[in-house]
Amino acid sequence: MRIELFHGSPRVVSHPSLAQARPHNDYGRGFYTTRQHDLASEWACQRGNDGFVNTYSLWMDGLAVLDLLDGTHSTLEWVALLLKHRHFDLRLPTAELAREALTERFCPDLSGVDVVVGYRADDSYFSYVRSFVENALPLSALEEALVLGELGEQTVLVSGKAFAQLIFEGYEAVSAERYYPQFLQHDEKARTDYLQLLDRQRPSLSDLFILDILREEMGPDDPRLSSRVSR
Repeated sequence: MRIELFHGSPRVVSHPSLAQARPHNDYGRGFYTTRQHDLASEWACQRGNDGFVNTYSLWMDGLAVLDLLDGTHSTLEWVALLLKHRHFDLRLPTAELAREALTERFCPDLSGVDVVVGYRADDSYFSYVRSFVENALPLSALEEALVLGELGEQTVLVSGKAFAQLIFEGYEAVSAERYYPQFLQHDEKARTDYLQLLDRQRPSLSDLFILDILREEMGPDDPRLSSRVSR
């Protein structure tokens, strides 16, 4: 089976390489693409300059895929991957403890995986993740933000085998005049939604906070964490 993928960039990327990939992205070292052309166009222009949308064909035959949106994975598995690979400052010692515990208990094993599919975590979303690991936001609010965040879906090639089955099909120039305002609008909406979410939070005894999860030593199969991420 062949799927079409797009990669937004300031430049033409005709020969992507795993060796050149940066390690501190959402799911670690890999080539980040999307099946959404508009999203790739925004990525290409996110610095306010014109860019390029590179188009590829990926032949999926024989590739091992971790689909974080297939309805079998929890929000905390996705968050654990972010905490493991993305670098951002946490203000409280308990938050560092939470980072360690979440990555140890919930982080999916990517060994043997060729392709990861999941939500894209833009920088504004880390306000939610930071508040959660600092025990200021319950898990239910984090999950609500994930569902409503319009983060977009990305397909990430993480193995040499996947790169060997990727074919560059061409590129097109995209205009910052059109797509940079869209990028800014989505970013501003995410920040505004975050403030509104905090404002309407009403604590409940049934809410699960990160310290509850740590104290109870909950894991991915705990029935109290029944919510699953899906499209």
